[in-house]
Amino acid sequence: MEAPLIPCPQCGAPVTRQRNPSLAVDIIILVQGRVVLIERRNPPLGWALPGGFVDYGESLEQAAVREAAEETCLELMDLRQFRAYSDPDRDPRGHVVSVVFSAVGRGTPRAADDARKVKLFSPQALPSVLAFDHARILADYFCGV
Repeated sequence: MEAPLIPCPQCGAPVTRQRNPSLAVDIIILVQGRVVLIERRNPPLGWALPGGFVDYGESLEQAAVREAAEETCLELMDLRQFRAYSDPDRDPRGHVVSVVFSAVGRGTPRAADDARKVKLFSPQALPSVLAFDHARILADYFCGV
């Protein structure tokens, strides 16, 4: 299958449009042993790990810190890369590769930006349905995979 041609935004000549996965980060934030989840304001709706798309010129770590602050108002301590998730069907909006981090949250969680609500959940009492593949991510994390 050939990539579609689109006009160059600078000169108007036809160029091949690149189709690459988008890059995102998700963060498993623990506060007093509980997991911080947000209720998403935008589709797909539901409970999810805080996170979002990496901005151009931004490192993965910077994106994780920014997204956590924007959505939960928490500062991250002990930020560590956990693993990457790349199933092309993990996000209904398109092929999104997510690099997942873990961290300890400092501050008082408050919903902001794309988060309608923020709530702390014990690992044994997570919501039965989570957005994207976040149930799998949390299962992997708590099983030590």
